[in-house]
Parts: sequence; structure tokens; C-alpha cells
Amino acid sequence: MNSDTGNSPVTGRLGYLVPSAKRPCNYMFQPPDGVPSENCEYEDVPCAIHDARRISSALALELNGFELVDMPAGLSEFYDDRLVKEIYYPELEALALRMTGGRQARVFDHLYRQRDGARPTLSFGRDGDGTQASAVGRVHNDYTEQSGQRRRELVFADGSADSPFVILNFWRPVHHAAIDTPLAVCDTRSFAMQDWIAGDIIYPDRTGEIYLARHSAAHRWYYYPSMMPSEVLVFKTYDSRLDLPARMTAHCAFDDPTAPADAPARRSIEARCLVVLD
Repeated sequence: MNSDTGNSPVTGRLGYLVPSAKRPCNYMFQPPDGVPSENCEYEDVPCAIHDARRISSALALELNGFELVDMPAGLSEFYDDRLVKEIYYPELEALALRMTGGRQARVFDHLYRQRDGARPTLSFGRDGDGTQASAVGRVHNDYTEQSGQRRRELVFADGSADSPFVILNFWRPVHHAAIDTPLAVCDTRSFAMQDWIAGDIIYPDRTGEIYLARHSAAHRWYYYPSMMPSEVLVFKTYDSRLDLPARMTAHCAFDDPTAPADAPARRSIEARCLVVLD
């Protein structure tokens, strides 16, 4: 592991899955009458979360699963989906190619999140009527071995099935620094495959599969304090190459206990990009 001697971590409470015999299931909309919105339990585990800025030069996407990049965006607000797709997507695709050396990149979705000003308990799903995405306080990864492969089929249905590929998440604060609810990422070298548990995320028109996580004291968590809108956190959510140390990155939002009480509610945008490597 990288040495971060002298780094006094903050303690954040991260939502780990309580293992059971049931396959985890979460509804991302109001479920049918009599059906619970989720069939699993989570425990808020206090975890040491280290300041990644102190060792930023030693962290790399291919080694640890994440990397911070200084990249001001062509947009300052991200409410207009059309402008996000026309202006922001090409910027991220160009960055993805530079970082990976890939031959083809396509951003295939994005999500704008806004933390409720009342600082509610972090949830896995969405707030209120299901239209406003909030911060996700459950340790997870966006894809599993199966759904990562399925995503490639959906994004590039052009005969590139045999080419290695990677799916990247680009996470950026919007409007102001992310102080109250930053994003924690786990060094992939500290996260064993047996710590993942596949679960279903059910939408009105489809069912997706993600990884949730069981707790392990070996997990090594990091965050970048006071991330600015000019910075983007890039992390892997799937890499088809089985011989790499960094293939999937556990991540989770958390309440920073050192944040001032009057810190503005976090806003962020995340976008996912699939990169064909050769």
C-alpha cells in the first residue's frame, strides 16, 4: 500500500450490506403495494477515510482504481441535458482517451445529484417522488462481471466484443466545493472480490445488477477534501482485463464530520464512459 504517514483520517460512516441468504434487491421507484422498497439491511460502519491529496502523486487509475484530474469544464451548470451532451460529453471522451490510450470512447449517461439542504440520512435510492437523485451512502460499484459485459453490448454493438474495454465514472462537484458530503473511494488493492455481493436495482422499465459490499477491516478508503468544480475524480467501475490490480472501485458518499454546519449542500454531476482499448 501507499504510505500516508502523518495523514490524520476523518471517520465517516459507510453503509455496508448485512449479508443474508436473500439476493439484495432495491426498487428505484415506488414498488407495488405490499412490496418493500428493499429486502436487505445495511449497517453504518465507522471507517477511517484518508486525505488522498497528501499522496495524490502516488495514486493512479491503473494501480488504485481512481485518480484526481484538474479539468475545468466548458459548462458551469449542468441542468440542461442537451448542453451536457453537446459540450460536456466530448470533453470527457477526450479525457478518457488520454488517460487510457483507448481507441474509442463514448459517454452513455450522466446524473445530476443535489444533497437535500436538511442533510437527510444518506440513501441508496432517490429522494421524495423519485425524480431528484441524492447522495448514495451505500458502498457499491455500478457494475458486476455480468452487467459490465452487458453494458458494452448496449453501448458498442459493432463487433468489438473481443476488444478489452473499461468503464469510467467521472465525478465532479457543481457550483461550489464538495464539503459536506464528499465521495469516498476504496483502493482497489485492498478490496477482495469475495467482498462483493451482487444485487438487483429495479427500475420501472428494466432491472440492473450492481455490486454491494460486505465490510472488511482491510478496506482502505480515501477522499479528496473540498473538491472544486474545476476538478474531476475519475474511477473505474469495470475493466474487462482480468490481470489488473484495479478493475472495480468501491465508492460511497459520506457525511464529513469536520464540515462546517453552514456548508452548502453538495451538488455534483457524474457521467459514465465506456472506452474500447484496442
